[in-house]
Amino acid sequence: MSKILLAAINASYGHTNLAVRSICCYVNKIDLVNWKEWTINQSVQEILRGITEEKPDVVLFSAYIWNAEIIQKLICDIKKILPHCAIGAGGPEVGFYADGYLKKLLSLDFVICGEGEQTVKEIASAYEKYFDTDTIRFNAQKFLRSVKTIAGMYIKLCGDIIFTGERELIDDLSKLPFAYPQITDPDNRIYYYESSRGCPFCCSYCMSSMDKRVRFMPLERVFVDLQKFLDANVRLVKFVDRTYNLNSRRYIAIWKYILEHRNKKTMFHFEIEAEFLDKEALAFLQDVPPGVMQFEIGIQSSNKKTLAAIERSSGTEKLAENIRQLPRTIHSHLDLIAGLPFENAESFGKSFDFAMALNPDALQLGFLKVLHGTQMERYCTENGWKWMENPPYEILSTPYMPYEDIQFLKDVEILVDAYWNSGVFSATMKYIGNIFGFWNFFSKLAKAAKVRSVFDAPRRNSFWFEFLAGFVEDADDAKSKIVYELLRFDFIGSGKKGCFPEWYKHYYSKDAHREALEKNGGIANARLDFAYSDYDVFKVNPFDEQFELGRNCPILFLYQRKNGERTKKQILVN
Repeated sequence: MSKILLAAINASYGHTNLAVRSICCYVNKIDLVNWKEWTINQSVQEILRGITEEKPDVVLFSAYIWNAEIIQKLICDIKKILPHCAIGAGGPEVGFYADGYLKKLLSLDFVICGEGEQTVKEIASAYEKYFDTDTIRFNAQKFLRSVKTIAGMYIKLCGDIIFTGERELIDDLSKLPFAYPQITDPDNRIYYYESSRGCPFCCSYCMSSMDKRVRFMPLERVFVDLQKFLDANVRLVKFVDRTYNLNSRRYIAIWKYILEHRNKKTMFHFEIEAEFLDKEALAFLQDVPPGVMQFEIGIQSSNKKTLAAIERSSGTEKLAENIRQLPRTIHSHLDLIAGLPFENAESFGKSFDFAMALNPDALQLGFLKVLHGTQMERYCTENGWKWMENPPYEILSTPYMPYEDIQFLKDVEILVDAYWNSGVFSATMKYIGNIFGFWNFFSKLAKAAKVRSVFDAPRRNSFWFEFLAGFVEDADDAKSKIVYELLRFDFIGSGKKGCFPEWYKHYYSKDAHREALEKNGGIANARLDFAYSDYDVFKVNPFDEQFELGRNCPILFLYQRKNGERTKKQILVN
């Protein structure tokens, strides 16, 4: 049981909440301040029961746009069960709109703005002193009066909202303890880590632009922390530094440590500004092996007028040049934002092709979120933007992009996830992009999908294969036939099939299958070797850049076995 409970509601089980862990470790009074986690996939009743069974005197929520709706419901209900409890919230969703939330939610007593470690530590000290003088029953209003001198808080007392003043930032990040004294379920959970706080850039849509004072964790301390993740064999560690590559001497040193101490299991994720990678960084990255690092890179738009309006660098040429130099061993994730100033559907299509030309491993087609307190909120209010009233505050229409175009891009987003980000259609998509153009193709596909009610149906990989096969079947030209052959190749290459769908033509010969196995490693166990392989003949060579129709190309498919004896690969049979 915790007297002060920090409640985290994550997007999924695999996520971990860094904020509540960091605060609890900083306060370091586990019998007084502790945390618990739930997910947005759990019911309000289940989370409510979990919180109230703790019987806390103070509940503090960690609030973001993805959990704000469920937190609002919980705040209204907690007081009905625990009427004497004080309820607070912190985090970016409430911290920049404290007045609004305190006025809207009658049961919300206070909001913590900015960094929470020192504020919660002082709240905990005030709680202890409060019980020295009032030990009968916890009273939220008396407690709130006792903490109104603590900086960094908006407090609601007798209907009035009191701001206690700005909280000074923590200068020395080494004072923050490692947030994960216990690492549980390293195979299935993502662990978040920050080696710096603050951001020097001024992107108008981003809350991070409001805290421009960058502070760094000492390198020696970072190395100690990273080794704990490595020793625990954590699957994925995500750096939450708003822009990781600010100081080349520092960020390259961290990369070097990771490379020198890698455990062949832990992947590290970094959000970087690729335009600012220098020659030394790009040279170093050439030696990074697969499975060690992945990069998230915000392009947002290639429209220079748009970039200027949102106060982002317009150096798209340098950005593209640097991204092209990243080795394929580093998983690259590029971001675009729809709904920005001066970006209509045609302009967005150019940004889309710009990003896809860089051959990302994944492209996130995101939509502008008009967040409280940002420059973008003021800009959109003054210039006729329309966005959702409640979280996630996503754009509905702009003077340049009507609602219908936004919804069309939502359909494109689904198709990009299915056909590009899944990685299942790699041969097919490579050809389509080069021949038809990505934006042209996805636009036409989205229109066809809408007509055929594709977005209303259950969708799995097999469905997407069938839909695309039907789409190209309508055309009787050589290019469409090549797409069909590559689609067959991707389908059978994605895994052993128990049966083949109607659209798939399987040119199979058991004798040819046997002969191919004998030529490529031999047959050690006929049952297993046939079970973990397949054979087919294609009218194009999927490994050839030219993709010319005509010759028959027999291919042996070898699939990954559970015991790892054989790696997945495709072999052109001579």
